[in-house]
Amino acid sequence: MSTSSSPRTLHRLIDRLPRHVDRRVRVFAWLSFLAEVLIIGTGGAVRLTGSGLGCPTWPRCTPDSLVNTPEMGIHGIIEFGNRTLTGVVGILALVVVVLMWRLRRERRAMFVLSLVVLGGIAAQAVVGGITVLTGLNPFIVGFHYIASVVLVTVCAAFLTLMYLPAGPRERAVPGWFAGLVHATTGVLALTIVFGVLTTGAGPHSGDAAAVQRNGFDAEVLEHVHAWPGYALFALTLVIVVLAWRLGLPVRRWSTALLAVEVVQIAVGLYQARNGLPEIAVGVHMVLAALTAATMTVVVLRLKSPASSADRSAERKVEAARR
Repeated sequence: MSTSSSPRTLHRLIDRLPRHVDRRVRVFAWLSFLAEVLIIGTGGAVRLTGSGLGCPTWPRCTPDSLVNTPEMGIHGIIEFGNRTLTGVVGILALVVVVLMWRLRRERRAMFVLSLVVLGGIAAQAVVGGITVLTGLNPFIVGFHYIASVVLVTVCAAFLTLMYLPAGPRERAVPGWFAGLVHATTGVLALTIVFGVLTTGAGPHSGDAAAVQRNGFDAEVLEHVHAWPGYALFALTLVIVVLAWRLGLPVRRWSTALLAVEVVQIAVGLYQARNGLPEIAVGVHMVLAALTAATMTVVVLRLKSPASSADRSAERKVEAARR
C-alpha cells in the first residue's frame, strides 16, 4: 500500500466506526430523565394533596373543558399541571428519538431504548386516564407508579450507554459477583412492589371521595415492606465491600447506590414513626425511582467494551497504516 493511500484508507476506516453521541442528544437525554423523575414527584403531589380527581374526567379535565376551571380550585390546578407535564415529558422523549434516528444502526440499543420511553409515555397517559375513570383504584394507581419507575430506569440505561463506546461488550466482573448484583436487583424490585402495596393500603387515597383501598393491613405491610428493604441494604453493602476489595469497575456506582439506600431508609423510618407526613411520603417515592435508576447503572457497568472488538479495531487501523 502506498504512503499516499494510507491516510485515505485510515479515514475511510474511521468513517465506518460508530459515531459518537453528540451534545444535543446528551442534553435532551438528561432533560428527559429529569422530567421522568419530576413527573413522579408531581404525581405524588397530586395524590398526597388529595388532587387525584381534581380533573374528574379524562381526556378532558371536565366534561365541558379541556383545562381546569377556576371553580375547581387548587386541586384542579395540581392535577391539570401534572397532566400538562406529561406532554412536556412526551415532547422531550420525541426529540431524543428524532436525534437518535441517524444513529439508529450504530447505536441500535440506545435507539430502541428511546422508542421504549416514547411508547411508554403514551401508554402511561392512557393508564393515567384509566386511573381517573376508575375513581383512583389503588391497584391501577400502584401500577401507574411502577410503570413510571420503569421508565426512569430505561432513561438511566440510555444515559449509561450514552457514555460507553459502541460495539460488543463482555462481562468485566466475576460471574458470581454478577449473579449477586442481579439477585440484589430482584430484592429491590420486591421492595418497591411491597412499598406500592403498603401505600395502597394506607391513608393517602389521592382524593377525599376515593375511599377505596386495596384491603390489606397497612401496619402489617409496613413491616413486610421493611424486610426486603433491609435485605437490599445488606446485599448492597456486601457488593460495595467486595467491589472495592477486588477493584471492580462498579465500585463507585455501587457506593452511590448504597448512599441512596441509606437516605431512603432514613426517610422511610421517619415517615413510619411520624404518621406518614405527605412530604416524607413524596420524597420516599422519588428516592425509590432514583434507587432503581442507580441500580440500573450498576447492572450495565458489569460489562465493558469487548476486548476482542478492541483488538479487531486495532488490527484494522494497523492494516490501514501499512
